Amino acid sequence: MKVRFKKYTLNFKRPSGTSRGVLRQKETYFIEITDGNRRGLGECGLFRGLSYDDVPGFEAQLAAVCKALEVGEDTSALCANYPSIQMGVEMALLSFNSPTPFQLFNTAFSRGQQPIAINGLVWMGDVSFMRQQVFDKIDAGFDCIKLKIGALDFEVECQLLAEIRERYPAKDVTLRVDANGAFSPDEALEKLKILAEFDLHSIEQPIAAGQHKAMADLCAKTPLPIALDEELIGVLQHDDKSRLLDNINPQYIILKPSLLGGFAASEAWIGLAEERHIQWWVTSALESNVGLNAIAQWTASLHTSTPQGLGTGSLFTNNIESPLVVAKGMLHHNNSLTWGYRF
Repeated sequence: MKVRFKKYTLNFKRPSGTSRGVLRQKETYFIEITDGNRRGLGECGLFRGLSYDDVPGFEAQLAAVCKALEVGEDTSALCANYPSIQMGVEMALLSFNSPTPFQLFNTAFSRGQQPIAINGLVWMGDVSFMRQQVFDKIDAGFDCIKLKIGALDFEVECQLLAEIRERYPAKDVTLRVDANGAFSPDEALEKLKILAEFDLHSIEQPIAAGQHKAMADLCAKTPLPIALDEELIGVLQHDDKSRLLDNINPQYIILKPSLLGGFAASEAWIGLAEERHIQWWVTSALESNVGLNAIAQWTASLHTSTPQGLGTGSLFTNNIESPLVVAKGMLHHNNSLTWGYRF
């Protein structure tokens, strides 16, 4: 058995903005396993500036993991502090042990029989650009829209939300917002009270991660459901996960397998959340279509009807050609299309 990794740089079709800055490229890494005619493929979706394992020596660690896989050694210790590598290993082994490298989970989605409802993602930009994205996505059939907020003037963002609501009430279009930690603890509650007037579904990460007492207070007082996102990154031990949910008690958590350490780690979060009556949904983290395909198939295996955050595949000029197709607010697996990945 041969195992190797290779780096791949995804280029955005246009610079994509969040409150943390503007993204133009996204690095990722593929793990390839080959043994005769058998193939396995995993993606280590490292996210610069956000991943817990965005540290010096990442590629050396990935090389060590590939070497260990090649000789049949347990890689759990090597991956313990490298969630994106753990995700890549888990995906690659699932792929290698599946009938084909790109069907990791046998679901109605992967068989092309049942699409997944997704939210339409609206990136930061000037207000006219954001407005155009919103109404284009609604026209395209999305009934759940997620807007990145926190980088523009707050009043301008509220005016846009008011404009959307004037045309589309909450019964017709669900609105989610993601602040990426843009609000300060002192101002957050008042801003959430204003945002709640627009019948929003939820807000992701209103204040920056790591401020547990402030976030717990906010979750206790908020008129608008709060979803933890960045707050979960780097929380790797079971007891620490339990403690975080108990201390903050959010309304939702967002699961990004590439940032949390794979599918098993994400399922651990789901189990802990459901014990506490905390709801959840899954979001991709700008993986290529290789990672997005695996995450979507895994999500389908969870049998959830909540719109998921899996619509990022069309953002790049050089994504891997795949059977993934977004149409009418749904992610489809069109098995008449072929994969463009070459081992």
